[in-house]
Amino acid sequence: MDKAGEIAALLAPTVRALGLELLGAEYLPAPGGAVLRLYIDVPESEAGERTVGIEDCERVSREVSAQLDVADPISGNYTLEVSSPGLERPLFGAAQFARFAGETAKVALKLPQDGRRRLQGRILRVDGGDVAFDVDGKELVVAVDNIDKAKLVPDWVALGLAPAVDKSGRDARPGKQKKQADRKPAGRKPAQKHPTNKSAAKKPPVAE
Repeated sequence: MDKAGEIAALLAPTVRALGLELLGAEYLPAPGGAVLRLYIDVPESEAGERTVGIEDCERVSREVSAQLDVADPISGNYTLEVSSPGLERPLFGAAQFARFAGETAKVALKLPQDGRRRLQGRILRVDGGDVAFDVDGKELVVAVDNIDKAKLVPDWVALGLAPAVDKSGRDARPGKQKKQADRKPAGRKPAQKHPTNKSAAKKPPVAE
């Protein structure tokens, strides 16, 4: 288990005692000071009833800060960040991939597989420690232990945050294409010549 996994296992009971779920942790070491980022959410049984708020993040931050001071799993200075998952929800572990089967995920691998380090595809299923993806119409099975980072890819069109487009890249919303077709291309105006008071420079006489 890596450093982020160890810290997540340490802090998960504390977050659970606050009525929340610790989805996972990211540990980003740096010369000037590391960053420890925790992602929290409401329990799956309460999804849809309430969402994580700023107050939840503040409560978790206070409690885990005290626990980290005692356990001291990180040597040196670090910054603690506590965040809700957001629309581009990070995925940690097989159970979370199984929960969002049918959704599209963007994945970065620790070791290359089939010549690629990154992939984007629909989550088909989880078999033990493996996740099957539909990538460009082909099934690709990846070991969970080989996944470095993963996050859901929101359907921005379904969320109403992006316009639907057709194969040509034009806006496919009803009435939009007709409006675009009715537009006349803007004609170019002829260059305007402005009179000048300057006299033309005289050419020097040519010697014969």
